[in-house]
Amino acid sequence: MSYVLSQLRSLEAESIHIIREVAAEMQRPCLLFSGGKDSVVMSWLARKAFAPARIPFPFMHVDTGLNFPEVIAFRDWWLGELEVELVVASVPDAMARGLVREEPNGSRNRIQTPVLLEATEEHGFDALFGGARRDEEKARAKERVFSFRDEFGQWDPKNQRPELWSLYNGRVHQGESIRVFPLSNWTELDAWQYIEAEGIKVPDLYYAAEREVVERGSMLYAVNEFVPLRDGESPSTRKVRYRTMGDANLTAAVESQADNTAKIVAEIAAVRLTERGATRGDDKVSDTAMEDRKKEGYF
Repeated sequence: MSYVLSQLRSLEAESIHIIREVAAEMQRPCLLFSGGKDSVVMSWLARKAFAPARIPFPFMHVDTGLNFPEVIAFRDWWLGELEVELVVASVPDAMARGLVREEPNGSRNRIQTPVLLEATEEHGFDALFGGARRDEEKARAKERVFSFRDEFGQWDPKNQRPELWSLYNGRVHQGESIRVFPLSNWTELDAWQYIEAEGIKVPDLYYAAEREVVERGSMLYAVNEFVPLRDGESPSTRKVRYRTMGDANLTAAVESQADNTAKIVAEIAAVRLTERGATRGDDKVSDTAMEDRKKEGYF
């Protein structure tokens, strides 16, 4: 009698294999953690990969200073539960030191890259785990599970290593590194079904609730310290939730009645627009915004 794993358990097994492979091959790996659902799922998988021992590598958060306070509170609570070391690479500190400069459009996504690369070099990380999935955005669909980066942290989409039969090549020269994406073959629906199946906690902003929002360019932004009302704007209270956790000034909410995980699973199964396409204002700068940032070293 043969034993066949379910879709979720197959994805789980693949991701755990990837995480263990990196821990075995690389000298100094690190997991990039934002507090969003994908990084939470990835951290859950990392815990499973090494249980009952602790996760044997640190986590890093590239903090733009524009995060939702609820996400920062969740980050601190969850990493305390995991008992892992947290490295915070601060964009505001880098701005104060003159390493990067604020962009006119208010997005700090692009200026995260030098901050990430500086922290990676400072701590000697040779592999960074990222929670990106191929279904999120077309540039991410081009990337391998093990994504080779040169000595400048840059990515060349035309120069990638083959990954036949799930064989991953982590060999790097001095100064080079890899980015690793254990969730590459997952979808947004897979992530939520896994969260439901495992009972994983995520920030409350993912669940629908009555929130004060303002509509700008057909997108709903929460009124907060990062999104003050402009002249002529009027806020309204709507039942909304967030599909992704980015900077509070550029991440929009969606109207929804999904106030629990089961309802989110049903909602995601019916939508046809990815979470980044629906809610991330920073990805609307150009058609190649994400790919341009990745070539510069963005995760």
